[in-house]
Amino acid sequence: MQNFVTAKSLWQQDITFKERGIAGIKAGLILGLTAWLYYRKIWAVLLLGPLGIWLYREFLEGERKKKEQEFQKQFREMIQTLSSALNTGYSVENAFYETQKELKLLYPPEARISKELMVITRKLRIHIPIEQILEEFAEKIPSEDVKSFVTVFVTAKKSGGDMIGIIRNTTNQIGDKIEVKREIDTLLAAKKYEFQIMSIVPYGIIGYMSLSFPEFMDELYGNIIGIGVMTICLGIYAGAYYLGVRILRIDI
Repeated sequence: MQNFVTAKSLWQQDITFKERGIAGIKAGLILGLTAWLYYRKIWAVLLLGPLGIWLYREFLEGERKKKEQEFQKQFREMIQTLSSALNTGYSVENAFYETQKELKLLYPPEARISKELMVITRKLRIHIPIEQILEEFAEKIPSEDVKSFVTVFVTAKKSGGDMIGIIRNTTNQIGDKIEVKREIDTLLAAKKYEFQIMSIVPYGIIGYMSLSFPEFMDELYGNIIGIGVMTICLGIYAGAYYLGVRILRIDI
């Protein structure tokens, strides 16, 4: 549980201020639209505050998942570059220096892999053993891919095993995992699109009815019965949306 929390907070740290702002704007717009369509009252925004907070957190959760997936690809690139450096005859320590140079050309300084490689090379410069550095790296980023790589890499270095072969096998395994995730995302793409369309249908229907039949819709606003009916409809919609989000969120 502690590792999960650590990993989750790590990816949250990588969410930029701009991304958080966009998430807040999206949640605020949806909250305002919901308050107008369902209640036509300013105070409804306060009533729907918990919904806005939940939406904001869901948007941030989506960004967090993106950061985690991006790191998986970055890590694969790192060990591929590390393998190439070892193949050309670099020592393990120098191979990490070379890997940092190569990945500087691919990723900006704020990328998670750039930050971690900077930490690794700084520790190498003060002569901390590479085994200790990598173990600390695996503790900071409790990804199964990172853990497996570090465990086998450290064991191979201590025992004099085939590190190049180990890195190559790890790269292939991570690549297979990424391909499986990509195939699942492709299969789910149509369903996610359908879900997004279905999510805006209730808003479209209420908006259309409000513009086309205002006298009919007015009966649902400004009285206790109407407020109760709209609240029940909103509750059903929110529950269905919550279930849809959870069903489509598949972890590998």
